[in-house]
Amino acid sequence: MSGSKVRVLIVDDSAVVRRTLSDILSDDPAIEVIGTAADPFVAADRISEQLPDVITLDIEMPRMDGLTFLQKIMSQHPIPVVICSSLAEEGAQSTLRALEYGAVDIIAKPRVGTKQFLEESALLLCEAVKAAARARLHLHTPSRVVEPKLTADAILSRPTGAMVETTEKVVVIGASTGGTEALRALLEALPPDAPGIVIVQHMPEVFTRAFANRLDSICQISVKEAESNDSVIRGRALIAPGNHHLLLKRSGARYFVEIKDGPLVCRHRPSVDVLFRSAARYAGANAVGVILTGMGDDGARGMAEMKEAGASTIAQDEATCVVFGMPNEAIKRGAAGQVLPLPAISGAILKHAR
Repeated sequence: MSGSKVRVLIVDDSAVVRRTLSDILSDDPAIEVIGTAADPFVAADRISEQLPDVITLDIEMPRMDGLTFLQKIMSQHPIPVVICSSLAEEGAQSTLRALEYGAVDIIAKPRVGTKQFLEESALLLCEAVKAAARARLHLHTPSRVVEPKLTADAILSRPTGAMVETTEKVVVIGASTGGTEALRALLEALPPDAPGIVIVQHMPEVFTRAFANRLDSICQISVKEAESNDSVIRGRALIAPGNHHLLLKRSGARYFVEIKDGPLVCRHRPSVDVLFRSAARYAGANAVGVILTGMGDDGARGMAEMKEAGASTIAQDEATCVVFGMPNEAIKRGAAGQVLPLPAISGAILKHAR
């Protein structure tokens, strides 16, 4: 990134969206919109004239779709790309594929609605663009194919006496920019009887369900978008639904989750801090906290509280992060008991959970 401002190219077939995005981004003193394009062919011309630091890209466009254009960018001249998508359930899977192809983040297109929605979406858009400008782009690694899921017997055959004493371990994970691929790598490496996991990944609503379903299809554990009162059990990961906070709760020996509305916390909803603080309160030393790649400081305070409560805490190292923001803030606070490269984190979780 050259100069003091992040230079952005907006690619979208809607003139209204191009103007709205341009107005929002131009209002941020750290961002400069260097051009807009109605389709990928016009975008390619703009890029040849002046190289942007970040591209915002729509998926559905005439002449060439966004996914094809993204693959061309990543193979020819990798530039951080933020997918700016409408909240359409049917398009969620292809939008998620963009993250596998190398896009840094997904944000929801600002739609004309309430003042609060526009203000929040403007904040998230600017944050996403600034995070993307700092992102370390990684080469795409294909998902591995896993055997069909085992039956519940693989999990239930374990003695359950530990649950009664509530020594069962619970894993809470927070991630933002670059987190979707980091979570894929981490969860793919876990065995079917891994400890129960609760996850906050900064992502718009609609996409979290598609993301959970995608992970469920490629991991040995089951993965689902969390609903209030879902039990946290071995062999399952629960992902916070976009635009809602997620809390870990306990009733006797049973851990469960609660979905809550509320204001943005650390500029996010869901917020990692909210999840981590609830884990400190309800799981204490039985919790394992993991903070992955992302910009900002969401999760740092909550992880410090977890460590004070006796939990094991792990931060992803700088070399394997797309953006070394959130883990770095946790490390600076002394909240991370271990700092590990991404491929080592799944093994560390299992070790702490034993």
